[in-house]
Amino acid sequence: MSDASETPITRAFVLAAGLGTRMRPVTDTLPKPLVKVAGKSLLDHALDRAAEAGLTDAVVNVHWLAEQIEAHVAARSGPPRITVSDEREALLETGGGIRKALPLMGDAPFVVLNSDSFWLEGPAPNLSRLVAAWDGARMDALLLVAPTTTSLGYEGAGDFAMDTDGRLERRGERKVAPFIYAGVAVLKPALFADTPEGAFSLNLLFDRAIAAQRLYGMRLDGQWLHVGTPEAIRAAEERVQASVRIP
Repeated sequence: MSDASETPITRAFVLAAGLGTRMRPVTDTLPKPLVKVAGKSLLDHALDRAAEAGLTDAVVNVHWLAEQIEAHVAARSGPPRITVSDEREALLETGGGIRKALPLMGDAPFVVLNSDSFWLEGPAPNLSRLVAAWDGARMDALLLVAPTTTSLGYEGAGDFAMDTDGRLERRGERKVAPFIYAGVAVLKPALFADTPEGAFSLNLLFDRAIAAQRLYGMRLDGQWLHVGTPEAIRAAEERVQASVRIP
């Protein structure tokens, strides 16, 4: 659990700069974060969940069709307060995009959300659970992970195994791992020390944290929906509608 002496987590970084190539032709004219699922854009789902978890500020990075995302966040009302990190000049991937924006993030741990991370909640909101589970004394990163077998629209072999304490290890070669990264994490800014200029993946930081035995996971309570293709939008909306009908 969070140490009372730790600075509270109040900031989020929302990754919204990707090209969304698997979502074409939808993303030829609409950035993927603005694709709607169940009547709300993926980006608004992420920002609203950040607000629900008590996060007051968010940085949103932009590259592809950046003007549309800038206009969209400018038109939002209510929390969180949004700052745009402009990556029009070059795509920086997940790690490089956050590194560029570190001066906006402060010294405290912060939440990272993929703008297309979408899930059905269990009894308690998962992002609030993740923030409450953060323990900076033990952790450099805390990932929201979802069961590989029950995630909708995911066909890979999983990412991580998790021990009884919540510590994560990478999937072994030719093995199937029980958990996939759900695109949401709490990270320490110090993880970005000595990272390369330009583009790099967050996987570099996850592997560093594994080497230090400081990468942890929290199991998502609910169902993760991978919204990666036009067909997946339809499947996700059907799943949302079904969940509403279930008493």
